[in-house]
Amino acid sequence: MKEATAPRHADLKTRYRAVRARTDALAARLSPEDQAVQSMPDASPTKWHLAHTTWFFEAFLLHPFFEGYDAFHPDYGYLFNSYYEAAGDRHPRSERGLLTRPGLDEVLAYRAHVDRAMEGLLDGAGTDAAALAVLGLNHEEQHQELILTDILHLFSQNRLKPAYAPYQPAPVPVPRALAWTDFPGGITPIGAEGSGFAYDNERPRHDVLLRPYRLASRAVTNGEWQAFLADGGYERPELWLSDGWAWVRAEGVAAPLYWEMREGAWGSMTLAGFKPVEAASPVVHVSFYEADAFARWAGKRLPSEAEWEAAAATVPPLGNTLGTGLLRPVAAETEGLAQLFGDVWEWTQSAYAPYPGYRAPAGALGEYNGKFMCNQLVLRGGSCVTPDGHVRASYRNFFYPHQRWQFSGLRLAEDAA
Repeated sequence: MKEATAPRHADLKTRYRAVRARTDALAARLSPEDQAVQSMPDASPTKWHLAHTTWFFEAFLLHPFFEGYDAFHPDYGYLFNSYYEAAGDRHPRSERGLLTRPGLDEVLAYRAHVDRAMEGLLDGAGTDAAALAVLGLNHEEQHQELILTDILHLFSQNRLKPAYAPYQPAPVPVPRALAWTDFPGGITPIGAEGSGFAYDNERPRHDVLLRPYRLASRAVTNGEWQAFLADGGYERPELWLSDGWAWVRAEGVAAPLYWEMREGAWGSMTLAGFKPVEAASPVVHVSFYEADAFARWAGKRLPSEAEWEAAAATVPPLGNTLGTGLLRPVAAETEGLAQLFGDVWEWTQSAYAPYPGYRAPAGALGEYNGKFMCNQLVLRGGSCVTPDGHVRASYRNFFYPHQRWQFSGLRLAEDAA
């Protein structure tokens, strides 16, 4: 979870201020009413994200490391703990939208109170505290992404289809014809290496044995998904895993999340409001079940996470990241493996499980990743709303197979001859 060498105090304070300011800026586009509502149990109100990321620094840095720290409110640990059993009881996740109090102004005052204390702590932070601060900043950046995904889901429930932020649409390049890149397989190392920051679930680095395989040159597009729809993709049980078909039937799923047919054409809710579906852009907001069914329909499969990472190690981590591709995924027109990073999270066929030799860290922070290694699938690559520092080859995102409010898409793979 932590870097081998702690950053210098001045550098850490600068980064702390930048990350906290970016979170505030993302929330500042929203009204107090926008920030108070929870649209579904998987999502959280923006106001809760602001408070929870602040509680993280208070609980794991200020209380243990900053002598004389005066907590802002004695009950905030109960209200804003997410899932850390070792940190005590907490408010139910599905009922975060009921927390009309504290109000937004008080939550912002809480952030300011903790920020002042953190400035003092970071002035003389030892190695352990500095490493935990780096973890806290990466944690807050994860919640920056969640603020955007959660507000998109909330706005999609509103008949007005409000925009989080306007944008001037740039021309979408026509994607190159789908091509394939061959990989020889063999014994390949995967996992984070070196002393830079990585989450505990990215380590230890270890060898895997891969058979020869091929990876598609780009992600599946909206136009290709429309062909799947036209061929009755959501109506053909032979394309679906049993659990996936049961989900389709029970939920009435007939298209990617946020897609709506209007006047004979598909449109979709985006962070810029309701927009026409762009055929050349990567399909987004699909579940693992949908991704797997599409791959089966195409006569291909999803890559394993080891195949994906081995391929990603051959290209630089470039793509649409927070600040440049905020509002929509737009695949670049490039040769070879186009935008493995930073456009849409790409589903893999791999279960989210510990790497050989993995040991969860001791204490409450051992709950950060390890306890979720069951019944979830791995996604790779980052999306158009993923912060820059999280777009790397070894990063492992994970969700349940039915979830699709994240910016999730897919890239096809197949066995090599």
